[in-house]
Amino acid sequence: MQRNLNACHRIVVKIGTSSLIHANGKVKLQTIDRLAYVLAALTNQGQEVMLVTSGAIGVGLARLHLTARPQAIAEQQALAAIGQSELMRLYTQRFADYEAQAAQLLLTHDVFEYPASRQHVLDTIDALLAAKAIPVINENDSVATDELDHRTTFGDNDQLSALVATQIGADLLIVLSDIDGLYSADPRTDPTARKIEALTHLSDTVLAGASGAGSRFGTGGMVTKLKAASTMMRAGRQMVLCSGADPRVILKVLAGEPVGTWFKPTAKEVIQ
Repeated sequence: MQRNLNACHRIVVKIGTSSLIHANGKVKLQTIDRLAYVLAALTNQGQEVMLVTSGAIGVGLARLHLTARPQAIAEQQALAAIGQSELMRLYTQRFADYEAQAAQLLLTHDVFEYPASRQHVLDTIDALLAAKAIPVINENDSVATDELDHRTTFGDNDQLSALVATQIGADLLIVLSDIDGLYSADPRTDPTARKIEALTHLSDTVLAGASGAGSRFGTGGMVTKLKAASTMMRAGRQMVLCSGADPRVILKVLAGEPVGTWFKPTAKEVIQ
């Protein structure tokens, strides 16, 4: 199936914690640098790009030289507050190296629950894109918690990225992960597993076959990525899931090369 993605103008890129943090807990500085280079290059050639980033707690762990994620919610939120400022410093520094302007947006689910606040956020994103700035979006982990009486959390940044992408009318969501696509089985345990290059429909079988969580630094897994794909496809939008080991893969995706798994909806998949 031929991928025609070079015409995509408004693009959301989501990168997971496992793509930003080494197994030893250190930050992958080269990954952040390459990501900044690609997004700056796309902005310079006239495309509108947004980044949904995980990693605040992972960077907080690295900053405080901790090896285990604490159990207490308040301690996790404190780590997120420390890590978010450091993560944003790294993004701002690397984007500046490529003459690009980063802009931080921290969101909770409440923002999209209420029409007025949702419109304010969408207007802000539009204004940033018009100014050639790159919105860097993350969940506000320091205040969002399932224990509050009202809904604040998105659950994970895979779902946040799909929600943002559909709300702002993005043509494409690119999810950079620690796996290079969707497989017929777990490639870590099944040598016969094959990568699925394209899907036009998410069947119950595919959804049931996805399992497993992310690394000790993150919260996502294949289930959350398929939920994001489902959100995009139901909105008539496309998504590509691919490896985040080298963010320059984004350029290959937009060139239509068969990297990762391409989720493209059929007419009957779209909810009007």
